[in-house]
Amino acid sequence: MAVTIKDIAREANVSITTVSRVINNKNEGVSKETKDKILQIMKRLNYRPNSVARSLVTKKTHTLGLILPDITNPFFPDLVRGVEDTANIYGYNIILCNTDDDIAKEKTYIKVLKEKCIDGIIYTSTIKSENQNVKMLLKYEIPFVMLDRLIDIKGVPYIYADGESGMYEIIRYLIENNHRRIAYISGPMTNHTAIQRFEGYKRAMAEAGLSPDGDLIMEGNYKMRSGYECMSEILKKKKKFTAVACANDLMAVGALECLRESGMKVPDDISVTGYDDIYVSNVVTPKLTTMAQPTYEMGCLAARILIKSIAEENHEKEVKLRPKLVIRESVAKI
Repeated sequence: MAVTIKDIAREANVSITTVSRVINNKNEGVSKETKDKILQIMKRLNYRPNSVARSLVTKKTHTLGLILPDITNPFFPDLVRGVEDTANIYGYNIILCNTDDDIAKEKTYIKVLKEKCIDGIIYTSTIKSENQNVKMLLKYEIPFVMLDRLIDIKGVPYIYADGESGMYEIIRYLIENNHRRIAYISGPMTNHTAIQRFEGYKRAMAEAGLSPDGDLIMEGNYKMRSGYECMSEILKKKKKFTAVACANDLMAVGALECLRESGMKVPDDISVTGYDDIYVSNVVTPKLTTMAQPTYEMGCLAARILIKSIAEENHEKEVKLRPKLVIRESVAKI
């Protein structure tokens, strides 16, 4: 039969309240001698505090929610690992929620996490989100951090990599290799991340005195199939171009497949770039030139900032990280 707090109190000849104070590190009015005695009895009887009962006293579950839009996207595992590793250091567990990029499912998960009395949420919203679920979190007064998303709501901390400067650097690299007709496959333009990267594309083109051709710009959804389909639509227009920049690596892999099936060689005929530097970018043929994001670091920072917020300690409100250009085999100089 499991040892209870009553057994500890009886063995130590103290009240249940006194034992509870020691268990929850609220030692006001408890002498050091009594505390040590209780701890020794707990150790001898192999007592383990009931986490549910303890959370009712402390109002803390030492559990964090992590909401992601698509766990099948290889961008997210390193991010999750960063969150988990840092949370574990601080004694927190993680509940992972995958929304499948569905706003309704995201809303349901937020309600579930609230019912589970989690201490805080790390939140990467669906690409279709317009902050309605953020407003629900604010209403619930649950501490949360936005991850890989920009947000314009005062007081909400957020962590992101600078997508505008990242895509700007990729396009500048293509231009330095004498590419002038550069196609572009964006992410969903309802998403701040996709908008940022598209702004980087336009800025680099404008600074070089180049005018983007609307027929060479397509909107994808960050999935491999959409990269294939967008590339196919661009080819159907029979417009001249020498390079295509994709807003993530999965769409770039889809574009590579489409070009290969169309009888075109990369980079001899068309140069291709990706974004994110997921593992697949280094195993496809040719290996992708891309922009590496500090995903693990982003996850670590998100967990650390959230835990500081829960403890009501001072923390950063905005963290902007710089991505890094990774040059491989998919861009040719012309």
